[in-house]
Amino acid sequence: MADPAGVALEAAEESHSPHKKDSFRALALGAIGVVFGDIGTSPLYAMREALHHSRSGGASELAVLGVVSLVIWALFLIVTIKYVVFLMRADNKGEGGTLALMALAQRYLPKRSTAVFFLGVVGAALFYGDGVITPAISVLSAVEGLKDAPGLGRGIEPYIVPISAAVLVGLFMVQARGTHRMAALFGPITAVWFLVLGALGVYHIADDLSILRAFNPYYGVRFLLNDGLVGFVILGSVFLAVTGAEALYADMGHFGKGPIRAAWLWFVLPCLLLNYLGQGANVLAHPMARHNPFWDMVPEIAYWPVLVLATVATVIASQAVITGAFSMTQQAVQLGLLPRIDIRRTSETQAGQIFVPQVNTFLMVGVLILLFTFQNSSALAAAYGIAVTGSMFVDTLIFFVIVKHMWKRPAWQAAAAAGAFGVLDVVFIGSNLLKIPDGAWLPLVLGAALVVIMWTWTRGADILSEKTRRDSVPLVELSEILRARAPHRAPGTAIFLTSDPDMAPVALMHNLKHNKVLHEKNIVLTVLTAETPRVKDDDRIRIEPVNDDFKKVFISYGFMESPNLPKALGLCRKQGLKFDIMATSFFLGRRSIVPSAQSGMPLWQDKIFIFLMRNAANPTDFYKIPPGRVVELGTQVTV
Repeated sequence: MADPAGVALEAAEESHSPHKKDSFRALALGAIGVVFGDIGTSPLYAMREALHHSRSGGASELAVLGVVSLVIWALFLIVTIKYVVFLMRADNKGEGGTLALMALAQRYLPKRSTAVFFLGVVGAALFYGDGVITPAISVLSAVEGLKDAPGLGRGIEPYIVPISAAVLVGLFMVQARGTHRMAALFGPITAVWFLVLGALGVYHIADDLSILRAFNPYYGVRFLLNDGLVGFVILGSVFLAVTGAEALYADMGHFGKGPIRAAWLWFVLPCLLLNYLGQGANVLAHPMARHNPFWDMVPEIAYWPVLVLATVATVIASQAVITGAFSMTQQAVQLGLLPRIDIRRTSETQAGQIFVPQVNTFLMVGVLILLFTFQNSSALAAAYGIAVTGSMFVDTLIFFVIVKHMWKRPAWQAAAAAGAFGVLDVVFIGSNLLKIPDGAWLPLVLGAALVVIMWTWTRGADILSEKTRRDSVPLVELSEILRARAPHRAPGTAIFLTSDPDMAPVALMHNLKHNKVLHEKNIVLTVLTAETPRVKDDDRIRIEPVNDDFKKVFISYGFMESPNLPKALGLCRKQGLKFDIMATSFFLGRRSIVPSAQSGMPLWQDKIFIFLMRNAANPTDFYKIPPGRVVELGTQVTV
């Protein structure tokens, strides 16, 4: 299919054109700041944890060579081969990530698959589990550098957690203001961080050049076999070196394949390799360095600048995860996995700049609970990894569908491609599962709770839709009745929002029943979510006349877009449908849900669904409808 050299050449050719070179470099620099922040902070703790869990505690030469070899080959196989070479080719109109991959797979299947849908739900839920742990472990591991900082001593230890908490609270508090102004600095700062990582590695490789033997996978395999079950456990710590790999894929739509691939192959990967080799060489030469190999390799004269830079780099890495959680939430709402949530734009010019208050609060509370529960990065490392490995395994399973149905390859080729990556994923999942008693249960519990919420919401919405349809009158039938018995006519236009355009909207029926009027123009409006990230304005509107009284209007949005109905309705003029938005009434049906034991869901699930319904964002705000033009008509529904 492809090889790393070919991908590198493709990225280089993409940047060769002089008029594209500047923008390509800017995108690559931006990708370094946003995409690689998480994987770029792994050297702070990954090597330390892997050495600590070895049978010798990292004191033997084989342990050092073996750990470095495993890290190197994890970076090659998981990040480079799986994500950069293969998965980045499976893009949904340029977008990546679990939900984008799910939507892409659904589009190429003969019919919608419940299994693929459920995989998407699981992948999204695990992403949030990762999103809670990443800021906590990243910032805490950097601030822990204060323990060995020149001039401070051990008296600083009681203040490590409070300082980390202050940094993280400050980060979450600024989210509402938007990060687009600071984002321009993310790339350069993170690039300097990677250069420092590489420089520290080069500085220490000379301590023991025999560390270069770690490029031979023999040492990794021999180390695992020598340590037996302990070696299997170590793989969970080695995996910490590749956490953040899924960000390459998830952020593809922001920067493009070429810049991300070029940044990884020519800059980020070499810097990481040099740093891990440097840490290994330093430990071989000075065995006591194994207790904190990263901070031990920093010269005293550069300690404070590196400490400050590390803290800033971890904040940037945390920011990327938080922004990713906002984007994931927007996708989940648009795809119907979650109820409407208040999503605010923080930039008028940059589409991806959004703020989701509920998610921000959820993440901040979760991060602080983790911080004060686990107290140090080594304890947090035990909880880290399981959510990421699970998310990667979901990507692999959906990748099988992509290879078979989108790329039209035989089933055996699809199974071979996905199976090779699946074996890697399962090995790392198995290793991380051994950490469940030490804290890995937490992201699993959080992920399971989110799966229940998403499954409840989608199932409840389906049941509610079916019940509403059974109790409704077909729109064509209603229009015939109204033609025979014409009601009183009100001037102007009425727009009725509904999810089922073939049936008369509940708000329309109540308006006729209680107000006994019908407007001169009536639009039955349905908002659709496409299985693509964005929809062109030319494809946004579709109008279907029913008769002189009714028209169906369909407005389509991509799963990465925020609906704005007044703006979209302005496009109707091109198709001959004209009306004044400020002389138009929007009729919304507000349903009061009552639980029922015969709903098709258990009673406890009914109650969760009702809670989600009651706390969903107001459709007036969500769809950006002028509040003064909205009329809400309520009805009681049993589910």
